[in-house]
Amino acid sequence: MDTATVFIISIGAALIAVTAYSIYMSFGPPSGELADPFEDHED
Repeated sequence: MDTATVFIISIGAALIAVTAYSIYMSFGPPSGELADPFEDHED
């Protein structure tokens, strides 16, 4: 394979992995530990 093709595929795979991890952290089981800063400082 050409070097540019391998580079583009690896960048794309890294982007997909980061996106999937952030969606998992936002909506999956770990999201229960997230704090809402607006609820913490309500008057």
